[in-house]
Amino acid sequence: MLRVWGRTTSSNVMKVLWLLDELGLPYERIDAGGSFGKTDTPEYRAMNPNGLVPTLDEDGFILWESNAILRYLCAAHAPQTPLWPAEPRARATIDHWMDWQQTTLNRPMTVIFQGLVRTPPEKRDQAAIGAAIKDCTRIWGILDAELARHPYVGGPAFTLADIPLGVHVHRWLTMEFTRSPLPHLQAWYNRLLERPPYRAHVAQPLA
Repeated sequence: MLRVWGRTTSSNVMKVLWLLDELGLPYERIDAGGSFGKTDTPEYRAMNPNGLVPTLDEDGFILWESNAILRYLCAAHAPQTPLWPAEPRARATIDHWMDWQQTTLNRPMTVIFQGLVRTPPEKRDQAAIGAAIKDCTRIWGILDAELARHPYVGGPAFTLADIPLGVHVHRWLTMEFTRSPLPHLQAWYNRLLERPPYRAHVAQPLA
């Protein structure tokens, strides 16, 4: 049995739930993190010493780090899926965009999201938010240029590369601030909105 520990408002939990539905895998989700707590308990820290979400438990096999969970689910439950193909260059292309989300995009996106969505207006660091928006505009521009070449992040078809970035593009395009138009990014977002699991787990009101 697959169990996912984490709250539905976490971007990293969204990734995992989205993929589980794409693969049609049954699972149990247990609220944890944020207002639900539980992540500081000895029991949870025994599973995930970082005290973060998500944590995956499959019959006693424990895994954390959301992108690692995505790769595991494909390898274990859909090894022939085009979501994460076995061909080394195709897989490496997917992997480098997944890593890029974590190493390049995640930090400034977190500053914007936490500042505009989870911080009251009177307590916001507008300078930090403005700098992060400028940084993200440049970063999303890199992906916009890539999407000018093909309809999905990793190439002509939907793959794991779309999931970590797809979670954040919903936030980027729906938060309330003035942004520069990126037409290929917008078109990709519109394609993602056609997928029921994306609408169910990602394209929801921001919280």
